[in-house]
Amino acid sequence: MPHLTGTTAGATGTGVRTALGVPGFAHPLVAPAQWAELARPGTPLDWVVLDVAAGPGSRPDPHCLEAAGRLRAAGVRVLGHLDLTYGARVFGDLLSDAHRHLDWYRVDGFLLDRCPTERTGLPEVRRAITTLRAISDTAHIVLGHGRHPHPGYAENADQLVTFAGSWSDYRWSQVAEWTADYPPDRFCHFVHSVPRGHLDEALRIARWQGAATVYFTDRTDRGGRADPWEGMPGYWDEIVSRVGTGVSE
Repeated sequence: MPHLTGTTAGATGTGVRTALGVPGFAHPLVAPAQWAELARPGTPLDWVVLDVAAGPGSRPDPHCLEAAGRLRAAGVRVLGHLDLTYGARVFGDLLSDAHRHLDWYRVDGFLLDRCPTERTGLPEVRRAITTLRAISDTAHIVLGHGRHPHPGYAENADQLVTFAGSWSDYRWSQVAEWTADYPPDRFCHFVHSVPRGHLDEALRIARWQGAATVYFTDRTDRGGRADPWEGMPGYWDEIVSRVGTGVSE
């Protein structure tokens, strides 16, 4: 059944204060204006993911160095993109990528993308997180599951991405009962193909489900042929206004 959407976005009854988590735009050389926009003062950002080339790349990228530096100067947390390939990633390669992100771009943490969801994947993910915290004790760790994982994952990371998908799926989605044991700032939702007219409804669902970090866009994946997260939504100013004030305007 769908979630109740009869309350106003930002309703105090949910107790959720929302911020934006940006999954990662196209390379700053391709989208310089969009990266510059992220550093605008007052933008309600939780963090921004830096994905140079499916990770940190093979050498420091001057355009990414500039973009990351601008965000840090604006007080925005920058996360390096690490691909777990659902548990198939070689641990040494993952660690090498993490060191490059830290050494070159001075990231504040990591998004572990394509993270396993099963209980059997927990030990290896726990090992990765423990090692990442050993090399950067203040690292903010986000696990990019894309759906609700085994609850044990919540004991290891700062945040979990428990939804990543289309608006047509999101508007009928349901939250896992175990998430009620954790505060909303532990959960993130990424939703593409959200029409402008449904922004308020999307925010209500996120707040109702207890996800305090969100990213909504009207960009689509064109049936799996495109990355819907690589650019800003057409209604960026509108969503910044709604999330920044915490109310529906």
